[in-house]
Amino acid sequence: MKLIILDRDGVINYDSDDYIKTVDEWIALPGALQAIARLSRADWVVAVATNQSGLARGYYSVSALESMHQVLRDGVHQYGGHIGLITYCPHGPDDECTCRKPLPGLLEQIAEHYQTSLEDVWFVGDSLRDLQAAVAVNAQPVLVCTGKGEQTRAQSLPDELKYVGLAAIWFIGGAFLIFSSSLPFYQCVLVSLCRALGQICYWIRLSCYRRGKCAQRALCNFV
Repeated sequence: MKLIILDRDGVINYDSDDYIKTVDEWIALPGALQAIARLSRADWVVAVATNQSGLARGYYSVSALESMHQVLRDGVHQYGGHIGLITYCPHGPDDECTCRKPLPGLLEQIAEHYQTSLEDVWFVGDSLRDLQAAVAVNAQPVLVCTGKGEQTRAQSLPDELKYVGLAAIWFIGGAFLIFSSSLPFYQCVLVSLCRALGQICYWIRLSCYRRGKCAQRALCNFV
């Protein structure tokens, strides 16, 4: 099974410090829906794992959240793709649940749903807690520079996140972002989203071959 997991706010859609509370406030990042659809058409299962503490805080209802997710599904469908399982944590930071990232509960729900291992599965996020959740289940943490990504990238990250072998991130927010863990810290190369999607494979292979192996050969070949 070819599975990839995405965070939502800041990765697929614009984020806000005031929370995304309504369908009108849910706005996809440029190119995100098209790229998700392209992955889906290439037989990748695209799942979503998102913290939604706004539910616990009373900022919006489950019905409102489901309406936002329907907009996401409809948007991807418009480009010929499909979104798989969407898992969300409805709890607040003090609720002592097991699903709020950086705990791995949401990712484990996805693994159980698809009856698959998460080892080396890419989990794409914009925050440190996303990366930590990925590490907890031996998934491949991947950082985007949209949302809180630039702020996260500026942090002093733990060694297990600096040297996990990040290979590439390809489609979100107007740029392809490529990371090489062969350096003491992330090396990030930006490629305009307007270039053909096939250009991704060139950059991924270049990054992988410089390291002597391709850890994500299946993704390299997805187009």
